[in-house]
Amino acid sequence: MTHRELLLGDEALALGALHAGLSGVYAYPGTPSTEITEYIQGHPLARERGVHCLWSTNEKTAMEEALGMSFAGKRALVCMKHVGMNVAADAFVNSGMTGANGGLVVVAADDPSMHSSQNEQDSRFYGKFSFIPVFEPSSQQETYEMVQEAFEYSERHGIPVLMRLTTRMAHSRAVVEVNEPKAQNELHYPARTRQWVLMPGNSRVRYKALIEEYAACEREAVTSRFNPCTEGSDTSMGIIACGIGYNYLMENYPDGCPYPVLKISQYPVPTEQIRRMAEKCSSLLVIEEGQPLVEESLRGILPTPLPIRGRMTGELPRTGELTPDCVRAALGLPPLEAHAASEIVVPRPPALCQGCGHRDMYTALKEVVEEFDHAKVFSDIGCYTLGWLAPFHAIDTCVDMGASITMAKGAADAGQHPSIAVIGDSTFTHSGMTGLLDAVNEQSPITIIISDNLTTGMTGGQDSAGTGRLEQICAGIGVEPEHIRVVVPLPRNREEMKRIIREEIAYPGVSVIIPRRECIQTAKRHNAKK
Repeated sequence: MTHRELLLGDEALALGALHAGLSGVYAYPGTPSTEITEYIQGHPLARERGVHCLWSTNEKTAMEEALGMSFAGKRALVCMKHVGMNVAADAFVNSGMTGANGGLVVVAADDPSMHSSQNEQDSRFYGKFSFIPVFEPSSQQETYEMVQEAFEYSERHGIPVLMRLTTRMAHSRAVVEVNEPKAQNELHYPARTRQWVLMPGNSRVRYKALIEEYAACEREAVTSRFNPCTEGSDTSMGIIACGIGYNYLMENYPDGCPYPVLKISQYPVPTEQIRRMAEKCSSLLVIEEGQPLVEESLRGILPTPLPIRGRMTGELPRTGELTPDCVRAALGLPPLEAHAASEIVVPRPPALCQGCGHRDMYTALKEVVEEFDHAKVFSDIGCYTLGWLAPFHAIDTCVDMGASITMAKGAADAGQHPSIAVIGDSTFTHSGMTGLLDAVNEQSPITIIISDNLTTGMTGGQDSAGTGRLEQICAGIGVEPEHIRVVVPLPRNREEMKRIIREEIAYPGVSVIIPRRECIQTAKRHNAKK
C-alpha cells in the first residue's frame, strides 16, 4: 500500500532508508546533511524498531561505527557534508577494501556555491578513488527509491555505496510516493572474514578482487534504470545530464528534449552508453553539479575526437551551483524574462545572534588582543567563525575542524606570542582533542578558548559530545587543573574575562579558558518547553 508525502530531499532519503530496513544511522551534523539524521530521530518507526540514531563525535567515528554494524549484518547509514568526507576518508577508502556485509550507504551532501562551507568539492571523486559505486539522484522521488536500491546493491555486491546529494536536492521539497517498510536484517556475519583484516597479504588479494568487482559495477551501470538514455530528433548535440543537472535540463524542455539525453545517476560512468551516444551525435554537452568529473573522463573514454562542452569549456560556469538559467544558456536558448535573486534581494551576511555568549567572549578577547603588537587568533568551524566579520574582526584564520589548536601550536613553535586558539565545544570533541594532546606533550605556550554554548549551534542545536565534561577531558589529556579556567560570558563579567585571558597568555604553557553559556536559540527552545 502506498501513500504520498511532501518531503525535503534529505527527508526522502531518510524515509527511504527507514523503509529499507535501516538499523542504525551514524552522523555528525553538517549543512546540508543534518536533516537526514534529525528526520530519523523524530520518526515513530525509528523509535518502534530501536533504530540507532544518536549523533557521533565526528565523521570518522560515524563511518567506523556504521562499518561495525554492517559487519554484524545489519543495514547502516552514514551521513555527512562534503568536507566531512575528508574526516571520514581513512575509514571510507578502506571500507572499499573490507567490503560490506549488511547494506552500508554513505551519504555525502555537497555544498556547491559554498553556502555554509569553506570549500567547494565534489564527493564523486571519493567513489572513483576508492572503487566504490556512487548513486546521485535527480529528484526527491528518485532519492527515496534510490537509497532503498543502494542498500540492495550494497548487499548484492558486498561493497559500500556512496550516495551524493547537493544543496538544492537536499533542501527542496516535492511530493514523494512511499511504500510500506521492509523488515530489518537479522544478525549475521561475513562469509569471507579474511578481507576484513587489512593486513598487507590479505589486502593485495582483496585489491585485485575489488578491481574486478568495480568492472562488474560499471557493466551494471549501463543497464541501470537510473541511467536511462532517450532518443532525440536533433543529433547535432547529445546531452549527458548528471543528478540534479537532469532536473534543470528538463525544466527547460517541459515538452521533451529534442536532443538525445543520457541521464547519469549511478556510477561508475556507463562508458558503453556514452560511446553509443558519441557515435551518432556531432557534439556532447555535459551538465553536472560540482566539478567536471564526467566531462574530464570523456576524453579518455571516447575513441575519436569529438567536441565536448561543459564546465571546462565555459558553456557552464566552472564554479558554483548549476541553475536552470545557466543550463538554458548552455543549450543556446534565449533567456527568460526574469531577474536573478541577486538582482532584487539585498545581501544580508550572517551574524552572531543577539545575546550570544560568543559575542561577549569576542568583546573581551578583542580588547586584550589589542594590548599586544602582534597577537594572532586561530579560529575554527562553528558559529564563532562569524567573529571574523564586523563588528569584531577578531580572528585571523579558519581552515578546518580542529585546526585552531594545532595552528596555534605551530605558530608558537615558530615563535609567535601570544598564540591564541578559539574553538567550540562540539568542534573540540570532534577534532580538537588530539591537537590539545600535541600541545600538552610539548608544553606549548598557547592559550585555548573553548567557547562552550552547550550544543552544536551552527547546525541547529544538536547534542554536543562533550557537554558537561570539557574540564575533565582537558585535565585527562594533561592540562594543569589550575590553568583550566571557566567563566560565564556576560557583559557584567567582562573585566573578569579580560583578567583571566591576560593571566593565561602570560603563562608559558598550555592553558584552557572555557567561557560557558547556553546558546541563546536552544535556551529559548528549552524555556518554551518549560
